Amino acid sequence: METTMQKVRELVDANTIVGEPVTTMDGITLIPVSKLSFGFAGGGTDFAGKNPSANNNFGGGIGAGVRIEPVAFIVVKGESVKILNISPPAATTVDRIIETVPEMFDKVTDFFGRDKQQD
Repeated sequence: METTMQKVRELVDANTIVGEPVTTMDGITLIPVSKLSFGFAGGGTDFAGKNPSANNNFGGGIGAGVRIEPVAFIVVKGESVKILNISPPAATTVDRIIETVPEMFDKVTDFFGRDKQQD
C-alpha cells in the first residue's frame, strides 16, 4: 500500500492537472488542463477463528483506479487569454437535441430573414 501511495503522489503533481505549454508557429500558446480522479479499495481477512490449523486460511484483495480526462485548453494569444472547454459528446438523444437547438434557431431565423429581404 505504501508503494501504491508513493506512485499516486508521483502521478498527482501540478503538471498532470495543468500541462506543459505548447506554442504554435503563429505565436499562440496552448496550455492543456485535465481532471484527475482516482480511487482505492482494500480487503483482508484471516479465518483463523475457532480452528487455527485449518490450512492457514487467508483472504486478500486490493484495487486502484486512475482516470485523467482533458477538460480544457488555456489559449494565450498576445495579451488575450481565453479558456476553450472540451465538452464530451452528447450521451443521450435528448442531449443531442438540446445541443442542436441553437443551430436550428439560427437557421430558421436566417430563413425568415431572407424572406423579408426578398419582399
